[in-house]
Order: sequence, then structure tokens, then C-alpha cells
Amino acid sequence: MPDNPSSLSDASIPERGLAKIDPTAEPAAPRSVMTISAHPDDEEFTVAGTLAKWARAGCAVTVVCITSGDAGSNDPAKDAAYKPELAALREEEQRAAGAVIGVKETVFLRHPDGELQHTLALRRELTRLIRKYKPEAVICSDPTARFYGNSYMNHPDHRAAADAACDAVFPSAGTRLIFSELLAEGWEPHNVKRLYLHGSEKPDAWIDIAGTIDVKIRALLCHRSQVGEGEDLDRRMREWAEEDGKPRGLKYAEAFRVMVLEE
Repeated sequence: MPDNPSSLSDASIPERGLAKIDPTAEPAAPRSVMTISAHPDDEEFTVAGTLAKWARAGCAVTVVCITSGDAGSNDPAKDAAYKPELAALREEEQRAAGAVIGVKETVFLRHPDGELQHTLALRRELTRLIRKYKPEAVICSDPTARFYGNSYMNHPDHRAAADAACDAVFPSAGTRLIFSELLAEGWEPHNVKRLYLHGSEKPDAWIDIAGTIDVKIRALLCHRSQVGEGEDLDRRMREWAEEDGKPRGLKYAEAFRVMVLEE
């Protein structure tokens, strides 16, 4: 659609909101998917069951971590000098988790943990990656989700990462003259077909992860610096997956709001 939609005739304006997800049918695994998140372990807590299931089906999975989680410690014995060591450890944990899931490649952008902002520079980085890897689908969190119940406030890094990811998917990745300097680098536009938002209050698609929830938990346990020995992790992950599965009568599921950008 042009920048000035009023220049279109009524007949040429696309119908809005008509692309629907059939809640009774599980979306098929895409040929390739890129997940974009703020921190190591974000994928494992949220969508690792789906990623493992899709990887088994032959989907090429690329994981993008915008930070390396270098602020992920409240140990009073540690100070700022520990941050590079912690970042390296968390990257190692993320790669190990990816190996469990079946991830093809993991990319770290190494922005400061806890200080992430949705900037044009970040959107450009993500646009470059989408044009480079050409994923059929992209997964990120729902950038509009700030409060979950009355006990969890969504981390600002999560919201910034999701905002930048959504704007990179559309309009930046597919619009030739947005970040035109990327053309000089050889990165031609690419149109993502579907955007999967996890953590949405209005999901319309569910992935049955009964066959991969054990993989999800094993992958999450790779993040030892964050979850320790994970004594209570198995129960908690199964409870979350059971809750997500209830609307569709599934034992374990991960729920998404899906934007159908191109058929």
C-alpha cells in the first residue's frame, strides 16, 4: 500500500482484518522461522516447545538474542566487572539450549541488558537480519503486553525487542527504500508471511506441544545461571502449558496471536 492510502480507489484498497486463523486447525510448520527476543532463555520459557516441534518437521530455526543477558545476576559479590563473564556464560547456555531444541543458528547482537530501547538503529539491525535469513515466519512477544495479572510486569527489554521486531517485519524488511543503505550491502527486501506473537491476551492459534514439552524443559535447564537446578521448573512449565492448552482442549500447548501478512 502506498504511503498515501487516499490515492487508491476504493476497489484497490485491501480488505482489513479479513485474514483469519482457524482456531480448530494448528498452523503448519513454516519452512523457516526467526525468533527475536531480548535475552537468553526468553525462547525457552515461552516458545521452545513450538520451535522443537517445527525443527523436527524440517523447519530451519534462527534465534536472535538482542542482549546477552549481562545484567542477569543479583549476587552481591558481583559488580560491573563480572558482566562480560556473565554474558559469555549466558551465550554458551543459549547455544546449548539451541542444540537441544534443534536450532540451526543463534545470533547475538550484544546490546546492554536492561537498557534496551526501540531505536531506528535496532530496527535497522533486525531488518538486515530478516533480509539476510529470509524467514517465512517470525516469532516475537506481544509488544502491547505490559501487565500479566496483578503480579508480573513485563520487562521493558521484552517490550522494546518486540516493538523493534514488529516494525522490522513490517514495513521495514519488505519496503525497498526504508533503510536504503541495506541495498548497497546487498540485502534485498523480503516479505515475512506470518508473525507469531506469544504472550498475547488475544491468542488465535495454538501449537500442541505434548510431544516436545520435555524438550522445552531440558532446553530451559541449560540456562543454569538463571534457573539453578530447576527443582520447581518441571511443574511450573507443565502448569503454564496446561493453561495455554485449555481453550483448545490440549494437554500442553503454546498460544499465539498470528498476523497473516502474506498468503
